[in-house]
Amino acid sequence: MQEQRSMMAEQDNVAVVQGYFEALKAGDLAKLGSLLADDIVWHQPGSSRLSGTYRGVSEVSSLFKQFMEISGGSFQIDRVDAIMANGNLVSAILHFRAERGKHKMAMGGVDLMRIEGGRIKEVWLFSADQEAEDCFWGK
Repeated sequence: MQEQRSMMAEQDNVAVVQGYFEALKAGDLAKLGSLLADDIVWHQPGSSRLSGTYRGVSEVSSLFKQFMEISGGSFQIDRVDAIMANGNLVSAILHFRAERGKHKMAMGGVDLMRIEGGRIKEVWLFSADQEAEDCFWGK
């Protein structure tokens, strides 16, 4: 019985992450906001001007806006290849892209999310070529 509850919880956590990617793709900010914990912690990797730790929905929303402003609205996760759960941790293997003038970025990545109470509580991002991503966003 315990194992069945654990599997159901993992399925629920995967559904939260699926909803997150669907909301991002659709540009549904209300849905996106409903999936983020109020006190979310977002770890943006690298050494670009956007790198660092963002705390709370307001800071994370501001980061998303910067992604879109810097990329002229072109930033997108164009493919999610797999979403996998291990308890309250959910990983997604994905591909993302963006353009800024003559600069283009396209690469694979992994997003790791900690789900708590049906919402995304903490996020760690991994990029296939962090140096190229840092160059794209700018120092």
